[in-house]
Amino acid sequence: MKLAFSSNAYLRFTLEETVRRIAGLGYRGIELLADVPHAWPAGLLPERVDEIRLLIADAGLTISNINAFMMNAVADPRQPYWHPGWTDPDPHYRAIRREHTKRALRLAAELGAPHITTEPGGHLAPGQSRVEASQIFYEELMPCLDVAEELGVGLLIEPEPELLIERFGEYLEFVDRLDSPRVGLNFDVGHAYCVGEDPQDWVATMAEQTVHYHLEDIAATRVHQHMVPGHGAIDFAATLREIEKTGYDGWLTVELYPYGADPDAAAREARDFLLKTMRDIGMAETAAS
Repeated sequence: MKLAFSSNAYLRFTLEETVRRIAGLGYRGIELLADVPHAWPAGLLPERVDEIRLLIADAGLTISNINAFMMNAVADPRQPYWHPGWTDPDPHYRAIRREHTKRALRLAAELGAPHITTEPGGHLAPGQSRVEASQIFYEELMPCLDVAEELGVGLLIEPEPELLIERFGEYLEFVDRLDSPRVGLNFDVGHAYCVGEDPQDWVATMAEQTVHYHLEDIAATRVHQHMVPGHGAIDFAATLREIEKTGYDGWLTVELYPYGADPDAAAREARDFLLKTMRDIGMAETAAS
């Protein structure tokens, strides 16, 4: 398993500075934010895509994932990460999410990234049923899966507290309809803990679906607030041990976007804690490839 860090903690920095800092802290991978100020797909010229590819390679980093979940560029006043949502009642507004996802998939293909992550539907609107929202999500996602299959890029759904798909059972029920080799799970250990699904209890169950992991800690209250691993109540030793048992050898991406005031300190402490935990249970970080 390999440690990466998400660039969404570095919203106050250019991508050039972000890449330099993440590499300097010893991470082997970077999760690239497909959003402002790093790599908003709708605003990238081909020349800039080439620059990004060289920038990351020259730093000795590998792209672990492209984060197409956050959409700060739209600047929706309700919440800058979730909106526009897949299930917004306005078909023109939710189309922004759909087309952004297609662009992010193409960006991933151009950069050689294995997959992108997206939100698991959106907030249920007043009067909107789960059945209705699930059908809208399905209809909007299918054209994106066509693009993913054409490009050979994974499209990973990330269950999220308060959104349409919060729990693993809901994820399994939804993806059963999709029948696509390119759809997969972004297993966010903090999100699982928030909804009462302790991650170590679900790793084996979700192993066939899991393509990528997000790591962050959560307080014992289970309130959805990302914390540096080791600061909360998640049992990382048990979780990492269960991940290793599945034979997973991919990326573990640390996602700490609330730490924008000092992302270096958060990233450094997270890496130190995770490497120590891995050593304590007899694991070793594998080489990036």
